[in-house]
Amino acid sequence: MIRVTSVQNPRVKQAVRLRERAHREAEGLLLIEGYREVRRALDNGIRPVVFFSCPELFLGENEGALLAAASAAGAEMIACDERVFRKMAYRDRPDGLLAIAPALRRRLEDLRLPPNPLVLVCEHIEKPGNLGTMLRSADAGGVHAVIVCDRCTDLNNPNVVRASIGTIFCLPVVEASTEEAIPWLRARGIRTVAATPHADRDHTAADLRGGTAIVVGSEQYGLTSRWMREADEKVRIPMLGQCDSLNVAAAATILIYEAVRQRRAGA
Repeated sequence: MIRVTSVQNPRVKQAVRLRERAHREAEGLLLIEGYREVRRALDNGIRPVVFFSCPELFLGENEGALLAAASAAGAEMIACDERVFRKMAYRDRPDGLLAIAPALRRRLEDLRLPPNPLVLVCEHIEKPGNLGTMLRSADAGGVHAVIVCDRCTDLNNPNVVRASIGTIFCLPVVEASTEEAIPWLRARGIRTVAATPHADRDHTAADLRGGTAIVVGSEQYGLTSRWMREADEKVRIPMLGQCDSLNVAAAATILIYEAVRQRRAGA
């Protein structure tokens, strides 16, 4: 294992650069920070290129096994002191584990879906935390695929990885344009259910048991007119207070779990 004590080390500088989208896309790499995130990446076949560790910041007793797994996966192993690690870390309270790994670059043609799949479509999501939270909910609800349409934030943003708690590595997550996604869903007989506060029908009245794509839109503007026009059904989540809409991640979670409820009841 290499020992690094300078923030001027080329590998340290590379990790700092990868906070920026332009560098992630140019280098085809992403950052994974935190025990759970790294563990899920390794468990799902992600092979880190570089693995940094800082024993001064370790929180538990399982880090040794994680380091061994990263080394076995072929990562260049680098130990560093707290000052150097904090230079790279993007968490307020880092736990001393950070990996550089190949960026996720999946497309619609990579997806393999079961009969009657449940799909989540996220259009124009602006905030990495919201996208990561939706991935976490999708994993928890057994969603078979997530399609990120017309992205505003990229999948490889460190805050998407963090908010998803590493479930981004467990799920089939792909990026596509709206022009690609709509005909792809139709060709597979997957109904699109658009979430909008302007619908007349409550989400519990929709049949979500067959092949279904739940479609949610941007935080500020909601779904674009194309998705609203092409949707097979439009639904709303009842709002009983003064607020007229929910956070997009909260709305997606409610819709996913309504589909879970219906599918389990009909099993």
